[in-house]
Amino acid sequence: MTKIQSPTPQGAFELLMTGNQRFVSGAPEHPNQDAARRAEIAPGQQPFAVLFGCSDSRLAAEIIFDRGLGDLFVVRTAGHVAGSEVLGSIEFGVEVLGCPLVVVLGHDSCGAVGAACAALENGMTPTGYVRDVVERVTPSVLAARASGQVEPEEILAEHIRHTVDLLLDRSRVLADKVAAGQAAVVGLRYRLADGSAQLVASRGLNPTVPAAS
Repeated sequence: MTKIQSPTPQGAFELLMTGNQRFVSGAPEHPNQDAARRAEIAPGQQPFAVLFGCSDSRLAAEIIFDRGLGDLFVVRTAGHVAGSEVLGSIEFGVEVLGCPLVVVLGHDSCGAVGAACAALENGMTPTGYVRDVVERVTPSVLAARASGQVEPEEILAEHIRHTVDLLLDRSRVLADKVAAGQAAVVGLRYRLADGSAQLVASRGLNPTVPAAS
């Protein structure tokens, strides 16, 4: 059983990426998924990262990063759109639980991003509260197109970067932690076909892996 004890932001990032490499290679270790771990963390949790990702069923955080019980504090919404409940949950993970890393996780073929692109092209938006999700993604699509980024992967990367910046702009708790070097916020783009997670944005971290375009 692997026990995680308050890693640095860099250490937490490396734990995640190493686990993703194991998943991609087809050699997962499934750490912290046994009865002993279940009993160990029953009195309390100490996750090493907040994972804010899309709700897509193909984006199960503990599986794609090869982690287990008590490792990740997971918050998910369609298109990883952030409202007050999301911000409060992330602040809880960082301020109360002491997570040194916040990850924004997007993925290719995202339905919310696709719907926002379609709404801009044909002027038709979904009904109900799905419309609210699409409207929150639309600024990212507009920003990407304004800078000449029109390919789906480029638009997705812009949406991930926009979400990273939004979290830091709206959460004083998170911004102060990053400024103090106590936490970092990164954006990752996940590829559904091969299972790899690529860095596209980093705030408060100096990773050795260059960010993808």
